[in-house]
Amino acid sequence: MSPSKLTAGRRSVLLGAAAAAAAPLARPAIAQERKLVVGVVLPLSGTFADQGRNNEDGIKVFQKIHGNKVGNITVETVTRDDQGPGSGDLSRRMTQELIQRSRAEIILGYSFTPNALSAASLLTEAKKPGIIINAATSVITERSPYFARVSMTLPQLAASLGTWAAKNGVKTVYTIVSDYGPGLDAETWFTKAFEAGGGKVIGGARTPVAGMEYSPFLQRAVEARPDGLFSFSPGGDVSVAFMKQTKERNIVGSGIKLMVTGDVVDDNLVPAMGDALDGVVSALHYQVELDNPENKRFLEAFREMSGPNAMPSYRTVQAYDGMALIYHALQQTGGKTDADSIMNAIKGARLNSPRGPILIDPATRDIVQNVYIRRGQRKDGRWANIAFETIEGVKDPAKA
Repeated sequence: MSPSKLTAGRRSVLLGAAAAAAAPLARPAIAQERKLVVGVVLPLSGTFADQGRNNEDGIKVFQKIHGNKVGNITVETVTRDDQGPGSGDLSRRMTQELIQRSRAEIILGYSFTPNALSAASLLTEAKKPGIIINAATSVITERSPYFARVSMTLPQLAASLGTWAAKNGVKTVYTIVSDYGPGLDAETWFTKAFEAGGGKVIGGARTPVAGMEYSPFLQRAVEARPDGLFSFSPGGDVSVAFMKQTKERNIVGSGIKLMVTGDVVDDNLVPAMGDALDGVVSALHYQVELDNPENKRFLEAFREMSGPNAMPSYRTVQAYDGMALIYHALQQTGGKTDADSIMNAIKGARLNSPRGPILIDPATRDIVQNVYIRRGQRKDGRWANIAFETIEGVKDPAKA
């Protein structure tokens, strides 16, 4: 090789090295920041507006504690009012609007069964996960493979109470339930569990969902002379009216054991019920006095937000856990937000909730949780539901 060619070759190598040195060093890829919209469908007006507000509080408390980010994803909520029961068409339209206009990738909400059922086919067609934070009819999760539930089912509560009643000296019962899906579930599964334990249901009545006049139904119950009266109503002012009228009719004082699903005597309704709570036995999946780290943290944040003496509803916890499930799924998927990845992460999820340990059954997408048997009594100068028995790991008996 000639000297001139050698020199040229060396110059080329040196220039190439200099260019490489001047080039910026390669940097590791940074995950792109993005936003995920959670569409929220709740009753925020009408008779049951308090339920929606309780759910909203749970969402706020969760993000107060845990922030609004999961990795590189900012979680934003957009809320719509479905106005309560009997508005299934509106609930479906609100769900559709959230998906199409607000670009919601997950829907959270559905306080009432008709509203959840109305949205089932839409969620399936759109492939959007729907996290149920209250509606309690057992069949809901079977209506769409994209439904999961973090609340409870009425069979969980009613069957637990029926079993307890049969074991504790109650031989005959009269039932009064609201005439829609959850009420029929409550009636069916209390009866099954109670009669399986040797008891007998000797009569019953079904009442309008938003009805406030219980006197005729209670009179019939008294005339039947049962050992116990079992009831379910949909909460809020309706349940307060029921409880006050049981006191006026002296149900407990006449020797009839009054038993209700715990949503009827929700802790935040107790001040309005007063001594009508005395001696009432209930079954519920959350208890304010639960001694676990998650409940302490939840109560502290809730009372910082709502006041030092504020009492959370179990619905507040359900919405809190709905958000917890979404954050858990995002962490498990590594930020993937397609519906199938989210649903696969939800199935089998185990969380430490303020209510205790919870599991999303991978086969049914329904919740497995503790149920607490409580009795209404005075404690520290106020009326309260005091738990005296815990039934652990209760599955929906309709799917067991």
